[in-house]
Amino acid sequence: MSRLLRHRPAILGITLLLLLGLGALLAAPVENWLGTDSETLDLMSMLLPPSLSHPLGTDELGRDMLARLLRGGQVSLLVGLLTAAAAAVLGTLIGLTAGLRGGWTDALLMRLTDGVIALPLLPLLIVLGALDPAKLGLPPEWFRSESAGLIRIVIIIALVGWTTVARLVRAATRSLMQQDFIRAAQALGVPPRRMMLRHLLPNVATPIIVATSLSVGNIILLESALSFLGLGVQPPMASWGNMLTGALQQLFTAPMLAVWPGSLIFLTVLSFNLLGDGLQEALDPRGQ
Repeated sequence: MSRLLRHRPAILGITLLLLLGLGALLAAPVENWLGTDSETLDLMSMLLPPSLSHPLGTDELGRDMLARLLRGGQVSLLVGLLTAAAAAVLGTLIGLTAGLRGGWTDALLMRLTDGVIALPLLPLLIVLGALDPAKLGLPPEWFRSESAGLIRIVIIIALVGWTTVARLVRAATRSLMQQDFIRAAQALGVPPRRMMLRHLLPNVATPIIVATSLSVGNIILLESALSFLGLGVQPPMASWGNMLTGALQQLFTAPMLAVWPGSLIFLTVLSFNLLGDGLQEALDPRGQ
């Protein structure tokens, strides 16, 4: 913690993330203060400049920009954190299994990892995002709900975002398997599940934490790209990505519609990268 607090870029990242998170949490009180919400249309108030009733103006459909930015922050940050956590869990399980078992299990799981890494990421996500959930046997009332869109994005990105964690955990596990305390546990007949949870997982936590923190920014970018292409979070629910999509038609007449969500995406990605770099240095056992 002391090394992290001495890392000024990481402190800047943490501060920005706290401000972004606070803004997302204050979405409902701000809507109450403004007397509107992020989804209320007002075609008589389209593209209004900033004012007391609309501090950041309105968008192409008369919706308050500040309210939509705060609600969009809730969605984008939630998708980023949930997806990073899901990808970390999946990658950790695969990496631990490959490193502990070795042999053909290790070879099979690592070739699977290499295959996923070799796939072109954005085209693959576009294909997965364009799949019709109805053809997968899911009930129509489920995939038409707003929460279904979020869950869908989390699953799609997590399915291809676990590879970095898996490779890091597998490498750390293979190194740990040569340590004396692991060999002593094997000699005592410790079951593989207990070996994983009690001896290996705590010792590979550092690369998991660093890789997960660094992946959140990339995931938010991917969610924004999918939403920009119309395959992510669907209107009227706001996300920074689909706000950029709505601003595309007004880019020259009202450029601030794109500047605000684009700036928040930039700041969020920058903040998570700064935090990830700080954690990498702070958790380095060779650090002073």
